Amino acid sequence: MIVSACLPSAVGRLIFALTVALMIGNLFAFPLSAQPPLDNAATQTQKRVVKIYGAGGLAGLEAYQSGFLVSPEGHVATAWSYVLDVDPVVILDDGRRFESKIVGFEPSLELAVLKIDASALPYFTVSKESTVQWGDPVIAVSNLFGIATGNEPASVMHGSVAAVTELDARRGTFKTPYRGKVLILDLIANNPGAAGGAVVNAKGELVGMLGKELRDAATGVWLNYALPSDAFRSAIGDIIAGRKTTVASESDPMLDRNKSHNLETLGLVMIPDVLETTPAYVDDVIPKSAAARAGVRPDDLILLIDGRRIENQRSMRQLLRSIDRRDEIEVTVKRDIEIVPMILRP
Repeated sequence: MIVSACLPSAVGRLIFALTVALMIGNLFAFPLSAQPPLDNAATQTQKRVVKIYGAGGLAGLEAYQSGFLVSPEGHVATAWSYVLDVDPVVILDDGRRFESKIVGFEPSLELAVLKIDASALPYFTVSKESTVQWGDPVIAVSNLFGIATGNEPASVMHGSVAAVTELDARRGTFKTPYRGKVLILDLIANNPGAAGGAVVNAKGELVGMLGKELRDAATGVWLNYALPSDAFRSAIGDIIAGRKTTVASESDPMLDRNKSHNLETLGLVMIPDVLETTPAYVDDVIPKSAAARAGVRPDDLILLIDGRRIENQRSMRQLLRSIDRRDEIEVTVKRDIEIVPMILRP
């Protein structure tokens, strides 16, 4: 509706004022009636959502994302991404800042769990099974665009679940490693920095985690989606309990060099190890070796060996020293954006 700016009479001014009042009343009538429970859910969620700052800042790579507390002892669930390539800083709702360590991650879910040195924190109970379906109202809380850097509140978006469906998407030209159900949201939630944010229902119960930015494989339209909590709740429990993706430790028992695995016995040639943090990228694979038979390729990034997280080449060599060279090895690699598990047999 277009209202003329030229209203010379008192009647015209009165009509204009009434029209504006009615328009404003219509805009806010529904939100006000629906807001009390949603506002309470948003307030409770804010206390459990954290801001995460880490690697990035160059070539259009944002150095921030979101996460949420999943234990009173400071365990944080978030999206597994390049932001975690360094020990990230976690900022709580009240502005307190903590250095964090990666406890573990699940590559197939693009999920990571961090740990900060804190206690008695508000948190989401992820062990509880949740039910969410099409049409349910939801709230997405995240640090989109990195707006909050201290005790500022995270961004809150109200919407609903537009669909519960299988994910068929690509990130750039590559498919996402996640294969499973997602919650398609009718709000523009998957912005830079939003990954790892919490999606809750009107009661403030966790129903999902905001995923990374993705495009629909068929239409090219950007997806606004979340992983349902049922998809990752068991993985979070396993990681916190130490049953998944633990880190190689210097206390692991070492075997004699002539009895343990090493890069040569597997047929792996890695990129030059010039730094303590040099990642475990494969430079070449020896023909007919265990690695070649298993399907390892140059440029693969080795993420896991026998369920242990590989942080760098040093930790990889150290872990191999604890494995008998007669034993087969379970290896998980990242190939482009795909997560590929394989078994290397001597």
